[in-house]
Amino acid sequence: MASIQRFTANVAAVRQLTHDVRHIDLELVDPPEVRFKAGQFISFDVPDARTGRTVTRPYSIASSPSVSRTISVLFNLVPHGPGSGYLFGLREGDRTNFIGPAGNFYLRDDPTRDLLFVATGTGIAPIRSMLLANAERSQPSRTTLFWGLRSQRDLYYEDELSRLNREWPGSSHTITLSRPEPGWTGPAGRVTMLIEREIQDVKRLAVYLCGNSGMIAGVTGLIQAKGLCPIFREKYYDDTPDVSQD
Repeated sequence: MASIQRFTANVAAVRQLTHDVRHIDLELVDPPEVRFKAGQFISFDVPDARTGRTVTRPYSIASSPSVSRTISVLFNLVPHGPGSGYLFGLREGDRTNFIGPAGNFYLRDDPTRDLLFVATGTGIAPIRSMLLANAERSQPSRTTLFWGLRSQRDLYYEDELSRLNREWPGSSHTITLSRPEPGWTGPAGRVTMLIEREIQDVKRLAVYLCGNSGMIAGVTGLIQAKGLCPIFREKYYDDTPDVSQD
């Protein structure tokens, strides 16, 4: 496991993916490279305007571990959230600092198992890193991704996921919307519905869950009811303001 370090990086690119989701690429300066496992996170120390204190906010690395000089972070804007507010304020050319990598939610090396990924919202970030890392293996595992979003305006990464599916016929992804607007032709409802409908046999699966606590609890229960298999979970961090001193 890579040791935790402090890094300095320049903001190389900022991509506005939806009305409240951004993807930023950080080009490492000092040290110039980072080693991490797909699924791990980095942390930023940021000011909390409500309390005047510095708080630490973790964000999963969304890029592949094979790209060691630039890493990507995905995040959504949370009203009054100190972490997302700080990251949304970054512009190309800005300099920032973070610590990492850390975390026990990472892609395991077990070629005997197919991979089931389930994400909600920006919980797709570590899953994206895992999908990219798996695709780069000499013998990629078969992958299934179920991703829950709210409505059409929350869609992103669709082209990239479709490209991965074309390049690796053993992979598939399904996006379901909990509150679709008229015109949506894909699945509607929560990702638990997809687990109930699409997953029958789990004995050859390794399951990775990232998102809200309700999804994690619901999917874990459904999978365990179908049989035994390894389940790895990461509750995605809610960047709420620190109000402990209010």
